[in-house]
Amino acid sequence: MKQAPIIWTNVLVFSITTLVAAIGVPWYAFTIGFGWAEVIATIICLGYCGMSITAGYHRLWAHKTYDAHPALQWLYAIGGAFALQNSALHWSADHRVHHRHVDHNDKDPYSAGRGFWYSHIGWMLRDNSEVNKTDYSNVRDLQKNPIVMWQHRNYLWLTISTNFGIPLILGVVSGNILGMLLSAGFLRLVLSHHFTFFINSLAHIWGKQPYTDQNSARDNGFLALLTYGEGYHNFHHIFESDYRNGVKWYQFDPTKWFIKTASWLGLTHNLRIVPEERIEQAKAKMQLQRAIANVSKRPNAEQLLQVLEHEYELLLARMQDYYQLKKQLLRQRKEELVAQYQAADFKVRYREFKHHMQIQQQHWQRLVTAFS
Repeated sequence: MKQAPIIWTNVLVFSITTLVAAIGVPWYAFTIGFGWAEVIATIICLGYCGMSITAGYHRLWAHKTYDAHPALQWLYAIGGAFALQNSALHWSADHRVHHRHVDHNDKDPYSAGRGFWYSHIGWMLRDNSEVNKTDYSNVRDLQKNPIVMWQHRNYLWLTISTNFGIPLILGVVSGNILGMLLSAGFLRLVLSHHFTFFINSLAHIWGKQPYTDQNSARDNGFLALLTYGEGYHNFHHIFESDYRNGVKWYQFDPTKWFIKTASWLGLTHNLRIVPEERIEQAKAKMQLQRAIANVSKRPNAEQLLQVLEHEYELLLARMQDYYQLKKQLLRQRKEELVAQYQAADFKVRYREFKHHMQIQQQHWQRLVTAFS
């Protein structure tokens, strides 16, 4: 089978940046040494790039899991160009195709079914036009977003100006241009690339599937540390409309924490979450499937299967009863809060009206006294 032609621009970008980071950074570290300014700047720039992709490209624009203030969108647009992962429009178009045709080798742009190398970086090195042809018809909503379209039209000069300009400015400020170019420039870019690429590759190979086995996506707490919370990929692929990936409070998901914190500042709103009942039902269904697979190998399989199915139906019924009652309780609490507010507001108005009436009575008495 004839291989697709190589995309030399991508090959050169990935090769040059990797070589400089792999050779130049250790050489500089041993011969001259990086200071705290370079270390801190690299960490901050890496975080800025990463969060622009996870909170901006991914959860805001690709999946519309929340709405963001234009000021925050501008930060994402600049940070996305700094991360050098194509425009938000292009990135989102590819990612929506990935979710629609996940693991389909002929349709998923970075199908894990083609192996680790392909899903990690190989899909960007060859012009597989039949699979990787970007169709912008699935991002018509983003084509109406002026910030997304501005970044898309100006992507080339934005990537050049951010990837060279930001490290240069930091180098001038710190007095170490070469050190900053190597650390906050090349090393930061290579790490940013591969941390994101792990979501397409390792997160579809390594980890657990607590919610669904209908696709290859996995939950992996270690990958979440490197990908700002994106490692909980099994949850994400079944509940992609949820702004959270680490749904449990203890799961490491700084992207979720950032979006939630920004909502308190008025920078994000309409944060979308999947009802807890649907999440628990998905987990129970997966547990049932695994239990059936294990039980079917035992001598008394038929009897055990009946027990499993009975208990599963009972669990679903109890879940339904519980969550319906929980909804009623929340509704009742809301109504009580509204009633309390209305009662408090009524009392305030009552005192105000009484005060105004007393003032008017005093004025009236003075007036009638003057005319008596």
